[in-house]
Amino acid sequence: MPGATALVPAAGISKRMGGTEYKQFLTLGDKPLLAHTLLKLQACPLIKDIYLIVPASKIEYCQQEIVFRYQLDKVVEVVKGGEERQDSVYLGFISIKKGADIVLIHDGVRPFIDTRLLEEVIKGSEEHGACVSGIPCFDTIKQVDTQGTVQQTLPRHFLWQIHTPQAFNYQILKEALEKAREEGYYATDEASLVERTGYPVKVVKGFPYNIKITSPPDLVIGEALLATLARYREHKA
Repeated sequence: MPGATALVPAAGISKRMGGTEYKQFLTLGDKPLLAHTLLKLQACPLIKDIYLIVPASKIEYCQQEIVFRYQLDKVVEVVKGGEERQDSVYLGFISIKKGADIVLIHDGVRPFIDTRLLEEVIKGSEEHGACVSGIPCFDTIKQVDTQGTVQQTLPRHFLWQIHTPQAFNYQILKEALEKAREEGYYATDEASLVERTGYPVKVVKGFPYNIKITSPPDLVIGEALLATLARYREHKA
């Protein structure tokens, strides 16, 4: 069956939420935050299957209260996550059972992704080997030292905020993950690992409301976005 395999890392406890809550299971609107994200991936025609990576203590909950309840039949396995996000992605990657040409990674706490951007990133990875989404930086960005003193102002016309989804050729991602694991190197996204192996990474323009919900203010913004998008769809209908 053609299509991309999606990995959804959702195993972390949010330090920004106080360090005691799993942000991915908080309620957004009428369902868990993670369910919103998975439903968007489920609806994308170019995604053939999904591996969900969660804390060991939440595997049964996810199987029953998210995958079964919301009829997410593209979720083929709920995988036990690792200590760090990168460990979770690796554990999800080695769980892939069927041949995969393209592997897409999307944060479990980015619920406002849409099919258009998912497809654009998947097609970009098919063409270039590695493709990520992001938006140009509009704020002034300064490099600051540990004492709080500005060291330099960076030229923002070259700077982008990189989000997920990120998609990669299977072999390219395999090489990058294994190299990082062998060297004990950790990065904040998989594109950084791919860059270290020498492969170019294509960037496609995403949208500002593809937010990552990691703090209480983010959740408030998420509720407002959800309501606004619902009103927009009603008006458009």
